[in-house]
Formats: sequence, C-alpha cells, structure tokens
Amino acid sequence: MAKPLELDEVWVQRIIQVLNGLEYGNVQIVVHDGRITQIDKTERKRFDTASPQQGQLQAVKTVKQGGKG
Repeated sequence: MAKPLELDEVWVQRIIQVLNGLEYGNVQIVVHDGRITQIDKTERKRFDTASPQQGQLQAVKTVKQGGKG
C-alpha cells in the first residue's frame, strides 16, 4: 500500500523555485517511501529560425556580391 506523501513548506518552495521562469520543458518529482527525494528539471529553449536564416542569406549574398567586383 502506498504511503501518503509528506510535503512540507521547504519542498513547496523548492518546487516553486524550479518552476519559476520555466517557459518550455518539464519538471519531474521523484518520491521514495512517500517522501520527495529529488526534483529534475529539463528546460528547452525555442528559437525563431526564420529571422536568423534570412539574415545569414543576406550576409552570404553580400559577401558574394563583394567578391565579384
């Protein structure tokens, strides 16, 4: 039979601290014998890929045009 989870204010604050500022990702809470023993955080960063590629293409075109003259 599962033991009831023991959750005190310290763990609540730790969980809130891990979640603050997390835009994309996940948080995994590990429980052993009804007690939290570990918090794992995986954060993902998303980048707008359209703008940087256009900037790189323009830079390449500029370099090629400069080399022809």
